[in-house]
Amino acid sequence: MNRNRFDVEKAVEVLLYITEKANNMYNVLKVLYFADKEHLGKFGRLICGDSYVAMNKGPVPSGLYDIVKQYRGDGAHNSDITDKNILTVDGFDLIPNRRANTDLLSASDLECLDNSINIYGHMSFGELYDKSHGSDMEAADENDFIALEDIIQSIPEDILPDPENLIEHIAG
Repeated sequence: MNRNRFDVEKAVEVLLYITEKANNMYNVLKVLYFADKEHLGKFGRLICGDSYVAMNKGPVPSGLYDIVKQYRGDGAHNSDITDKNILTVDGFDLIPNRRANTDLLSASDLECLDNSINIYGHMSFGELYDKSHGSDMEAADENDFIALEDIIQSIPEDILPDPENLIEHIAG
């Protein structure tokens, strides 16, 4: 299945946008996961084109996590990030050093991010763990990428009543 290209510049702005409202790293990563599922179901695309890995604590957006690790100081150098001082990582807290440039985010991006922040931004680790371990996680091997088809199949029916149609659309 065709995958969107990961947009590093947009991902940085998404990271800043989320951390303005919820700054625990686990919550931030899960907020994007749930926002992406909603956005994929409603609008047919991922917000910044990230891929998800089935890690032991739940699905993790691979590209966004790499960006966090870079700011934490233990990630590989990513030359696509031009501003090296926009985020401070203090343990599990992500602290934005500037406001997000929302001009790079669409109205639909902001809608799904805000919905996800409001629902998942301040949930406990246990609540997020339980909510993020669904059929898409079960279908993937630990530390392997979750197939986009499996993510689509796991989108709630009230958001996406016909997942097969979206799978065909994206594959086509």
